[in-house]
Amino acid sequence: MKAEPAVQRRLLDLADADAELARIEHRRRTLPELAEIEAAEKSLQVKRDTVVAANTAHRDLNREVTKQEDEIEAVRSREDRDRKLLDAGNVGARQVADLEHELNTLRRRQTALEDDLLELMERREAVELDIKHAQAELGKAEETLADAQQRRDSALADLETAQARRDADRTRLVVTFPADLLGLYDRVRQQKSIGAALLRARRCGACRIELDRNTIGAIRDSAADEVVRCEECGAILVRTPESGL
Repeated sequence: MKAEPAVQRRLLDLADADAELARIEHRRRTLPELAEIEAAEKSLQVKRDTVVAANTAHRDLNREVTKQEDEIEAVRSREDRDRKLLDAGNVGARQVADLEHELNTLRRRQTALEDDLLELMERREAVELDIKHAQAELGKAEETLADAQQRRDSALADLETAQARRDADRTRLVVTFPADLLGLYDRVRQQKSIGAALLRARRCGACRIELDRNTIGAIRDSAADEVVRCEECGAILVRTPESGL
């Protein structure tokens, strides 16, 4: 295959554009913000679960407090009824003794229930503090995620701008190459990632391998418009005064 030396040299510009596009794509896939977002999303889910668990515990304690208060109210009502019966004086001596015994039992029961209620209310207060702390931590996690997402979006926007510029460069370049040369370049690039490279100081710019004496001699003897390739990686070798021929 043949191509004017000036046309071959323009392959280096195309290779630079493609290399930059590859770097942009790699950067897009490996943005540190992506890992930050993944970690932040996991942390956020943990914080949400913590808030849900604290709220569930608070609702459960509310139900227990209400149940305990209802029991205390029932004991008080029973105590009031018994005391009214005693105060009325319309009961016999045996019933008086029974009522007094029941009142003593009800007072002990009420004391125990009130102690339990106090413990429940203390636990509920502790859970309320847990809820406030969990909600604060959730807010911090949401801010962390939002910050990482904003930085990711900014970085992606910069990459989009850089890609658009390089895509324009590539579009402008490709129309200047013969179809057969461009086809060869694209095939090599798809297989080896680098389609063309500078031959500098007898070393392939794609695979960085120094060519042996016989290969260098063959390249030196080739016509200037002959398209030569690296025997190791297949890249098109662009010759310039730096090639060491």
